[in-house]
Amino acid sequence: MIATLSIEREQNSAYTTLWTFLISMVGKIFNSKAKTITFAALLIGCSTLISGLLGILKMRLLAGKFDVAFTLDCYFAAFRIPDLISAVIITGGIIVSFLPLFSEEFQKDEKSAWRLTNNMINISFAILAGLSFFIWLFAPFLIDLIVPGFSAEQKLLTVDLTRIMFIAPLIFALSAVFSGVLQHFDRFLAYSLAPILYNIGIIFGILFFTGFFPEDKMIFGVAYGVVFGSLLHLLIQIPPAIKCGYKYQWHFNLKDSQLIKIFYLIIPRMISQASSQINLIVITAIASILTAGSVAVFNFANNLYLFPVSIIGVSFAVAAFPSFSKSLANGNQHDFISALSLSLRQVILAIVPIGFMCFILRAQIVRVVLGTGEFGWTETRLTAASLGVFSLGIIFAGIIPILIRAFFAFKDTKTPALLSIFSVGVNILLSFVFVWLIDRSDIFSSWLSSFFKLDGIEDIRVIGLALAVAITSIVQLVLLFAFLRRKVRDIPLKEIGVSFAKVCFGTLIMVFVTYTSLRIALFFVELTTFGAVLFQLSFSFALGFLAYVVTLHLIRTKELYTLIKR
Repeated sequence: MIATLSIEREQNSAYTTLWTFLISMVGKIFNSKAKTITFAALLIGCSTLISGLLGILKMRLLAGKFDVAFTLDCYFAAFRIPDLISAVIITGGIIVSFLPLFSEEFQKDEKSAWRLTNNMINISFAILAGLSFFIWLFAPFLIDLIVPGFSAEQKLLTVDLTRIMFIAPLIFALSAVFSGVLQHFDRFLAYSLAPILYNIGIIFGILFFTGFFPEDKMIFGVAYGVVFGSLLHLLIQIPPAIKCGYKYQWHFNLKDSQLIKIFYLIIPRMISQASSQINLIVITAIASILTAGSVAVFNFANNLYLFPVSIIGVSFAVAAFPSFSKSLANGNQHDFISALSLSLRQVILAIVPIGFMCFILRAQIVRVVLGTGEFGWTETRLTAASLGVFSLGIIFAGIIPILIRAFFAFKDTKTPALLSIFSVGVNILLSFVFVWLIDRSDIFSSWLSSFFKLDGIEDIRVIGLALAVAITSIVQLVLLFAFLRRKVRDIPLKEIGVSFAKVCFGTLIMVFVTYTSLRIALFFVELTTFGAVLFQLSFSFALGFLAYVVTLHLIRTKELYTLIKR
C-alpha cells in the first residue's frame, strides 16, 4: 500500500513537473524577442499567410453557404461603417501614433510610459463606446447613403448586421494599444497570432453560430463570429504585455501632454484613413447600383488582392516600424536609411513576382477559393477578371506601407494624409470614369470582355472599380517616394535599382515557366473538378516559384541570400 502511494506521488510529481515545463516553454516562446527586422517580418508574414489562408477558407465557406446577389452583398456592405471606424481611430490612429511616443516616453520614464498606456486604453474605450451608441442610433440613415441601390429588405438586413459588428471596433481599440506595447518590446509572436485568432472566430461563427438562427437569418451567426474573433484578438495580447511590465490602473486625463501629442499625430492620419475608407464607401455605393452581386464580387477580388499585400508589404512595414522609430529617436539617420533600404529591397524581391503570378493564375485562384456552392460561373469569371486587374496594382500597393511607416517614424503623419486624400480623389474620379467608359464605349468594353474572356456577361462594369484602384496605387506610390526624398536625400537608389533589375529578370523567367506549366498541366488533368484545378494551380505556381529562385541564385542576388540567412 505504501509502495503504491509512493508510485502515485512520483507520477503526480512527474506530471506536475512536465506541466510546469510546458507552461514555462510556452511562456518563453510567447515572450521571446525578434532580433532582426527580417526575422520579425518573416514571423509576421508567416502568421499573415496562415491568417490569409484562414481568410480564404472563410471566403470559400461564405461563397458556398450564402447567395451572392442578396446576403453577401449585405454582409460586405455592413463592414463599411465598422471598417471606417477601425481604420480611422485604431489602425490609422492609435497604433501608428501611440508606438513612437510610447518608445520615447519609455526611454525617459517607465512609469510615465505605463501611465500613458492606461490613459490611452481608458480614453479610447470611452470614445468608441460613445461612437457605438451613435452608430446604433443612426445606422438606418448611414446605410441609405452607403448602398443607395439596395432594396428596402437588403438595407434592413445591412443595418442589423452593422449594429452587431460594430461591437468589434470597441474591442479592437483596446487591442491596438497592446499591439503598440508588444511591438516596442519586439514581442511579435502574440501580436502576429492575433489576426489568426480573429479569422478563426469568424470561421467558428460560420460553422457553429449560424446554427442558432433560422435559414434566412443565418448570416447573423457570421456577424457574431466577427465579434468573437475580435475578442480573441485582444485576449491573446494581454498576457505578454503583462510580462513586459504592464499593469492596469485607472487613469483618465484628457490634458496629459503625451496624450495631446498622440492626438496631434492621430488627426492627420485619421484624415488619411478616413479618406481611404470613404473611397471604399463610394465604391460600395457605385457597386450597389450595378448588377446584383457586384458588391460581393468587388470585395472578394479586393480581399484576394490584399492577401499578398498584407503578407509581404504590411508584414515588413510593421516589423520595420519599431526599428525606424528607435533609430530616429536616437538621432541615428544612417541606421534608419539602412533599415529602409533593406526593407524596400526585400519587399520588391517578394512582391514583384507575386503580382505577376496572381495575374497569370487569376482564374485558377478564384476557382479554387470561391468556386463552390452558391457562387455561380458568372460571379467566378467576373471575380477572376477583377483580380487580374487588381494584380496590376499589387506591386505598388505592397511597397506603399513601408514608405508610409517611414513618414510615421519622422512623426510626420500630415504628408501621407494629404497624399492619401489626393489619391482617394483620383480613385473616386477614375471609378466613375471607368464605369462610364465600360458602359458607353463599345471598343473599351469589348476589349476588356475579349481579354478576360467574359463573352456572354452583359454587365462587366465592376471591373472598372478594380482598374481605378490599381492605377491609384501607382499614383500614390510615386507621390510618397517623391516626398520622402525631400526628407531623406541619401536613399541608395542605385542599390535599390540594381536589385529591382535582377528581380525583374527573374520575374520574366518565372512568367514564361508559369504560363508554360499551365499548358503542360492540361496533359495530366481535365479542369472539370476542384482537385484538377488545384493541381494545375499548385503545379504551375511551384515550377514558376522554383524558376524564380534559381534565376536569382544564378545572377547572385544578395537580397535573396540575406532573406534566407536571417
